[in-house]
Amino acid sequence: MKKISIYILTLLISLNVFAKDRLEIFQDYDLSKEVLSVTTVKVDPNMEDVYLAGLTKSWIKAVKIQKELGHIKDWNIWASELPQSGDFNLVLTVTFASSQDLDPNKAKYDKFMKKWGEENQKISQETSAKYPEVRELTGEYRLRKIIFK
Repeated sequence: MKKISIYILTLLISLNVFAKDRLEIFQDYDLSKEVLSVTTVKVDPNMEDVYLAGLTKSWIKAVKIQKELGHIKDWNIWASELPQSGDFNLVLTVTFASSQDLDPNKAKYDKFMKKWGEENQKISQETSAKYPEVRELTGEYRLRKIIFK
């Protein structure tokens, strides 16, 4: 019995020696085609509702049209439950089906602008001009999901 225990212990220790200390892309994991665009925002105290109201006239209106047109897959706004901690308290995300959707595309642009219209353009510019009074952009990121095999 003692010999079997020593054999099993030796086997377990030797398995750790052969374990990988680093993974390789495409062999051990893949990256998603989807791209997540993330913007982190620090909204001033007691100004979150003011900022969100502005976003409904600008960013939210724009991403809803982009989703309707199939230019983006999805969008979200995330709020911190601890708004005064850390470098940001609001996160805006846009999910693209692939990085190709980030490439310049005149046909998509023209289609969006036709639907967006001059009135929305004017309102959006007026609204977003006031954003620096209530918030600071703290980061921009492009992320891909890591898919383990």
